[in-house]
Amino acid sequence: MPQSADEQHNKRANNGDKQGYQVIPDAQLAERTTFGVPARAHWLARVMDRDAIPELTADTQFQSLPRLILGGGSNVLFTRDFPGLVLAMENRGIEVQTRRGKHDRIRVSAGENWDQFVRWSLDQGYAGLENLILIPGSVGAAPFQNIGAYGTELEEFVDAVHAWDSEAGEFVWLDREACAFAYRDSIFKRHPGRWIITELDLVLPRSGTPRIHYPGVRDMLDKLGVDKPAPADVALAVETLRRRKLPDPAEIGNAGSFFKNPVVNTSKADELKHDHPELPVFALEGDRAKISAAYLIEYCGFRGTRSGNAGVSERHALVLVNYGGAKGSELWRLAEQIRDTVESEFGIRLEPEPVIL
Repeated sequence: MPQSADEQHNKRANNGDKQGYQVIPDAQLAERTTFGVPARAHWLARVMDRDAIPELTADTQFQSLPRLILGGGSNVLFTRDFPGLVLAMENRGIEVQTRRGKHDRIRVSAGENWDQFVRWSLDQGYAGLENLILIPGSVGAAPFQNIGAYGTELEEFVDAVHAWDSEAGEFVWLDREACAFAYRDSIFKRHPGRWIITELDLVLPRSGTPRIHYPGVRDMLDKLGVDKPAPADVALAVETLRRRKLPDPAEIGNAGSFFKNPVVNTSKADELKHDHPELPVFALEGDRAKISAAYLIEYCGFRGTRSGNAGVSERHALVLVNYGGAKGSELWRLAEQIRDTVESEFGIRLEPEPVIL
């Protein structure tokens, strides 16, 4: 359960801002999201010091407004302007807190870049996060989505998430169980706006068995000439795969995989596999299986399609792209068309990974 954490945090430097935050009215958000669609916020608050949050949230001009916590903008699609307060955590810091035998407990500020933190962990000799390299976004956004890739999910390494609880009006920490992590889900996602994540505590091993069973990883390691991979080798293999499969948001607007891989019961998976032998199916616990959303979308003919300035990447059927000038509403209409077509063909309703506003 959440526990008070006021005494667990040291004061952070305020980066030259007396209040530790900056409020911008009528703020443009396009450059703060990887889709790059036009959208504005009535107010944008850049928070450089987590201790400034109580003062900011107590301001009467913001209390009655809707609130959105925005990380790196890689998991959100704006279909309209936001009529409230967008709060962006920009605090920085990485600290090794405790050593537990072959594991270290590391506290990372929410405003740190996730990919840069993964690379830092590898440089420091840690294992575990190598499969999560090159995922865009901030550290604070990672537990919100319970990010995962190539057979690894963030929740495996979470010791605690530190946050401001807007309902309780205090800083708290939630242990892994309290975070209620699930596939691309968490308590933070189910209750948006309640918790403002400020830091993340991770327990990372200094050694471990590399995860190379996910399709493509072992083959890429073979191509790289690696027989006994270290974490850095796996990271290179995953990074190479991601760069080949996924378009760079810096070059063309996108949010990576737009739809979750659906989870169905095994009888449904067996039925689909019988009719579609090439369909990738991954067995899960409890008479369930995860199936490839990319296959379903590609089978329905959407890979490489384009509707105005919105489209589906030619490189990966799961990736919706902004070819330049697309509105969020255009991308969402295309996503709805894909979702409805897949449901009609396969009897499965796809769920988007990004938050749709």
